[in-house]
Order: sequence, then structure tokens, then C-alpha cells
Amino acid sequence: MPDPYEKGPYEKGPYEKGPYEKGPYENPREAIAPTGAGGAMDLAMSEAETLDKRETEPTGEEGTPPGPGGRPRSLWTDAWHQLRRNPVFLVSSLLIAFLVLIAIWPQALTGADPLHCDLAKSQEGSEPGHPFGYDTQGCDVYARTVHGARASITVGIAATLGAALLGSLLGGLAGFFGGWGDALLSRTADVFFGIPVVLGGLVFLSVVTSTTVWPVVGFIVLLGWPQIARIARGSVITAAQHDYVQAARSLGAGSGRLLLRHVAPNAVAPVIVVATIALGTYIALEATLSFLGVGLRPPTVSWGIDISNAAPQIRNAPHMLLWPAGALSLTVLAFIMLGDAVRDALDPKLR
Repeated sequence: MPDPYEKGPYEKGPYEKGPYEKGPYENPREAIAPTGAGGAMDLAMSEAETLDKRETEPTGEEGTPPGPGGRPRSLWTDAWHQLRRNPVFLVSSLLIAFLVLIAIWPQALTGADPLHCDLAKSQEGSEPGHPFGYDTQGCDVYARTVHGARASITVGIAATLGAALLGSLLGGLAGFFGGWGDALLSRTADVFFGIPVVLGGLVFLSVVTSTTVWPVVGFIVLLGWPQIARIARGSVITAAQHDYVQAARSLGAGSGRLLLRHVAPNAVAPVIVVATIALGTYIALEATLSFLGVGLRPPTVSWGIDISNAAPQIRNAPHMLLWPAGALSLTVLAFIMLGDAVRDALDPKLR
């Protein structure tokens, strides 16, 4: 008679396992994962791998890896990541690219000569081959609108580059070295800020007889650099106080290396934002000065000149004013939209 207290070959005690049964953590498809309360829970291996992947390799639009090798993205890489997903930046960039194209190559849109005029067609409306009609002198409004982009774009880009380079150089040096140079720059900038733009243009450009765009560019640079200089000065002062700059200085880095390698790359973003927005403003300023008769002058083709000639005839021939004014407004709007998009991408506080 078998002993009732003797275990059979396939029986087990409360703390023993059978020969064909695995322990709770001996299954290779199971794992232990920590919980939020500090304990642990059993997970299948697939769930544990998913949890680990979720922590180390995020997925989705906002969860893309920060950079190659897991390294964090730089400011410029992160800004480009934001810009290419911004519809405002895409629309304004396409429009600006189109405007630059017709400024470089206006013959791509029209083969008409903007300086060829026929008084017999003065103020006539649109007709085949001349969709915008004719102005007071009988010139093709469509051809003048297309060719007028060259002068406005040239003035805007050249004036922005000049003001940005001059202002960044003076403001950056004054902010980095300080002293009497910083005080002199600040007082000089205050003097230029006190000059009314339109009044200064009337005084400065009225004595210039050149019909090229360069006197207008020089005047805009003369009054535009103090704004860029003030922005660059403040940005350099802020960047120079960072710990990495102090560490480089303590290791023996010279002033030139500190300014070019450590301070300037981290202080240029506000300058780019202000310069991009100012570009549209400079184009509008050129048109204003040309409208007043002291900016660009004939035979240069300019939207401001066409608007000035069309203003007295706005009741009889509104098409003369509509098209150049619309092109000017669209161009200024495109550059301001581009500047706003760049500002949102380069300023982390606005994200």
C-alpha cells in the first residue's frame, strides 16, 4: 500500500516545479520592467523591446532621432527642421524665388521692351499680348511691371547686405570690447535714429544726379546700419557671458578666436531675423523715395516711378496703378512673411 504522504514522480510541493515546467522568469520571451511606483512587473519580451525602443528611439513626426548617432541637433539644423514644415516659409520662399528669377531674367515672361512707347495707345486697356494695358506714355504696363522687379529686388538685397555687414561689424566689436568704442557707437546710433527717413532721403538724394540704384542703396545703408548694430551689440554681449566663452578665455583663447569661433556663431541669429524683415521694408522705402521723385529716376524702370506716374490718372486709368502697386505689395509681403518664419524658427521661445 503506497504511503499517502509520499509524492509521485509527477507531483510537486508548493515551492517546487515539475520536470516540464519553467520558472516564472526562465522563459526567454519574458522580462521584468520597472513601474512608475518603484516596483516591477512582468512583461513579454516584445513588450519590453517596444518600451525600450520608445525610450531610446522615438518615432513619429516629433519623435525623430535628434541627429546622426543620437547627437543633439544644432540651432541651424533644428531651425531648418522647423522651417521646412512651415507653410508660411514655403509659400514666401517660392514667391521670392519667382521674383528673383524674373529680376534676373525678365525675358522669360515678356519679350516686350519696357521703354518702347506709343502715344497713340495712351491709357488704353488690355489687349492680346498686352494684358495690363498701357500707361500715359503708351508704354506696356505688363512689360514695365515685370522689368521693374529688377530695380526693387536689387535695391532691397544690396541695401540689406550692406547694412547687415556694416552694422554687424561695428555692433559686434563694440559689444565684445566695450569701453569708449561702445559708448561712441551708442551715441552715433542715437543721432542716426533721430533722422527722419523720408526727410533725410529728400535732402540727401535731391543733390544726386545719378540714375543708377547705388545712391539709393547707399542712403538706405547709411540710415539702416544703426538698427542692425544695436541688435548685434546686444546679442554679442549676451553670448559673451556664457560659460563656454569664459571657459575658452580661461584656457588662453585670444580675443579674435573667442569672437570668431565662439561668440559670433551664437550671436548672428537675431541679426539674420532683423535683416530678413528689413529687406521688405527697404524695398518699400525705395518705392516711396521714387514716388517722391528723389529715388530712382528714368530711364530706370521702377515700380515706384510707375506708381508716381499713375497716381494722377487713377480715375481715368486705374490699371496703370493697380499692377505695379500690387507687385510691390506682394514683394514686400513675401519678404516680411519670410522674416517672420525665420524668426519663429530661430527663437526657441516662440515655438
